[in-house]
Amino acid sequence: MRVLFPLAALAICTAAIAKSAENEVRFAPEPAWAKLSEPLPVPDDARGLVFIRRQNLAAHLEANGQVFFTSSLIRILHPNGLQLGNVAIQWNPAAGKPVIHAVRIHRNGTVRDVLSTTRFEVLRREDQLEAAILDGTLTATLRIPDLRVGDDLELSYSVPGQDPTLGKDSFGILFLNEVPAPGRFSLQLSWEQGQEPKIQPTADLAGSIVRAPGMVTYTVDMPAALKPPKDAPPRYSWQRVLAFSDFADWQSVSTRFAPLFGKAATLPAQSAVRQEAAEIAAAHSDPRQRAAAALKLVQQQVRYVYVGLGGGNYTPASAEETWQRRYGDCKGKTALLLALLNELGIEAEAVLVNNAGNDDGLDQRLPSPAFFDHVLVRARIGGETLWLDGTLPHVAAASPSPLMPYRWVLPLSKTGTALEPVAWKPAARPDSLVLLEIDAHEGFEAPARRTMTMIARGPAAIAGYNELSALTDEQMLSEFKRELEGDEDWLSIDKVTWRFDVKSQASVMEVSGTTKLEWDSEGKNSRALLLPSAGFSPPYRRQRSASQDQGAPFYKAPEYTCTITTLRLPKGTAEKDWSFNDSYFVTYFGQAFLRSFERRDGSIRIVRSNRTLSPEVDAKTAATDNERIAKFDNSKGQIFYDLNSADMKKQTAIIPATYELDWLADDSPCLAPKKRA
Repeated sequence: MRVLFPLAALAICTAAIAKSAENEVRFAPEPAWAKLSEPLPVPDDARGLVFIRRQNLAAHLEANGQVFFTSSLIRILHPNGLQLGNVAIQWNPAAGKPVIHAVRIHRNGTVRDVLSTTRFEVLRREDQLEAAILDGTLTATLRIPDLRVGDDLELSYSVPGQDPTLGKDSFGILFLNEVPAPGRFSLQLSWEQGQEPKIQPTADLAGSIVRAPGMVTYTVDMPAALKPPKDAPPRYSWQRVLAFSDFADWQSVSTRFAPLFGKAATLPAQSAVRQEAAEIAAAHSDPRQRAAAALKLVQQQVRYVYVGLGGGNYTPASAEETWQRRYGDCKGKTALLLALLNELGIEAEAVLVNNAGNDDGLDQRLPSPAFFDHVLVRARIGGETLWLDGTLPHVAAASPSPLMPYRWVLPLSKTGTALEPVAWKPAARPDSLVLLEIDAHEGFEAPARRTMTMIARGPAAIAGYNELSALTDEQMLSEFKRELEGDEDWLSIDKVTWRFDVKSQASVMEVSGTTKLEWDSEGKNSRALLLPSAGFSPPYRRQRSASQDQGAPFYKAPEYTCTITTLRLPKGTAEKDWSFNDSYFVTYFGQAFLRSFERRDGSIRIVRSNRTLSPEVDAKTAATDNERIAKFDNSKGQIFYDLNSADMKKQTAIIPATYELDWLADDSPCLAPKKRA
């Protein structure tokens, strides 16, 4: 059972020096509002690591914020369960101090107070320093001595949850894990007079919620595993959750955060940022070029460092401060970019988003800032909407659509803006495009020249830039030779190059060398070759067990991949003596599968692509496609040479060779090759 602490929002955000806990944690009895469950007897046949005799998780809302309470009594059943004796309690010091209520060991009818002989140590833990994330979280640690199998370990503590920026505004969730350990669990939400929030339990909890004055509780013994329906959309994973929020609607969240960014983007009269904006204005007259220059300045001249210290988790650093120190997180960079665009007369707003991909179904939940982990800028220029993200590398340009596949976003405005859907549509260009050129001109037995060009777009392109932009061609060549040379695809590798094409926003890597083609032969005048990446495995059946929701749609993460292969035929062979297996274009479960061949100009060309047309399909469509799977052509892409055969294949498509098209500008053959007249 876990609780989501709202202090973790808007942060993507190792151990430091240990020190005494005397000034960092407090000790006191359990608060009166925390109602402990009666311990559940341990069954004689209990198995596993532990048995949860009771576990109480509570959130209490007060006039100045909220407090989260955890109390458990756990029987250790297995030696591996002794790891529970390594206690770690984390909190944000800007919110207050934790309170330790009890650490006890129950053994054979006796109770030992661990704190009478052992003390907590407090660590400043920055687990993501390598990712330039400094959140200021403190951790109180305790290594419980003399903990044994068969003991009951009791641990109770409270952690303040109020955020310094939002003050008394409360929000969060309590939830039970999908597969909890056996035992008794209780979720409790309570509040002081006048602090009652909006409450939203998921459907699986709603019928078991017990309401009392100033409190709601949910208690369950031996809860069953509760898995979401197989292959259902992400929103179906929102299960066994008790959510609460003081925000009346999403507009309230928008109006609460808009002034923070408005203030942070306001520049003093003698601001260095104003001078930067003036220089951009002097260099560019077109608003789009001005916006691009402002974005590049923020991306290239201000490094990313997340700083959540002193309430910085929700409060953006000012544009001026961010520019002066030349580092900032997504909030600081967004404030700086807003300030520059404002100086340049470009309409822009901050927009809260979820980069973790957890926003499916967000419109069905209580409004809460905790559902967002990133903020960026949306600008409007000449009637066009552009998305700008100051945290991305400088090659990532402003775009008509966000880089990440958001489902919902929340624009910030003084008057309040509702949650906005981001319309999904099939990708116009492949996320992954591979151009494979094989030159077998020297004959069946000779090594063939092999060139592979890998083009990535979207998040994969940015990941490629971050990983490869600092490497030299020599370093990449050395790594590829070490990893791939001598395997089934590469006899040798003699060249590796990489570049980022800003115009097409694509990462482009080219690897060239030699390969040994494994021709199957049934005689001197007959050969066959299986081609890489020219076939499909059949799609898997979409079906669920009888205990799961049969009406839920089936989901597959959107993708669009394409491989273009060109094989130059061995000298001395005639095109008419070459053939290949079937071409087809079919759809299953919202996915389009394309394979097509063409024989022309001394080469065979193949296009193979898989494109998502709809990431969700309803149960009826899935059932129909399940019955069609047996008809799916899962033959491997194969070409045949037979000197004595007739021209067996009627060619209907025109497929460009890998060297006949600028694939960065035009990859339309991946959608459907041009047809012959």
